[in-house]
Amino acid sequence: DVQLQASGGGLVQAGGSLRLSCAVSGISFDEYAIAWFRGAPGKEREKVSCINVFDGSTYDEDSVKGRFTISYDKAENTVYLQMNNLKPEDAATYYCAADVATATCFYFDYYGQGTQVTVSS
Repeated sequence: DVQLQASGGGLVQAGGSLRLSCAVSGISFDEYAIAWFRGAPGKEREKVSCINVFDGSTYDEDSVKGRFTISYDKAENTVYLQMNNLKPEDAATYYCAADVATATCFYFDYYGQGTQVTVSS
């Protein structure tokens, strides 16, 4: 079974940093994509960042460009989201998802549970 285990959320002051981790298991293909989504009450769910673990290509949503960095550690089979210069509007539940069928960061087959990020102003 495919499992995505997110961790690393917490409370941080505006301007601070957090690193989220998504431990991936159960995917037998070499090429797939992992994305971080976030959702908050009253807001639409949005795709924040995504990485193709085979070729390393990435996508970042405009509001996080220059502040968030997605990366993949093959040895640990873990995708990280380094979040710097956090803003109150970044507060949300963050969760990771896998696009195994297409690896294009558009069609997600599996979702993990969320980790809460709270940013105080």
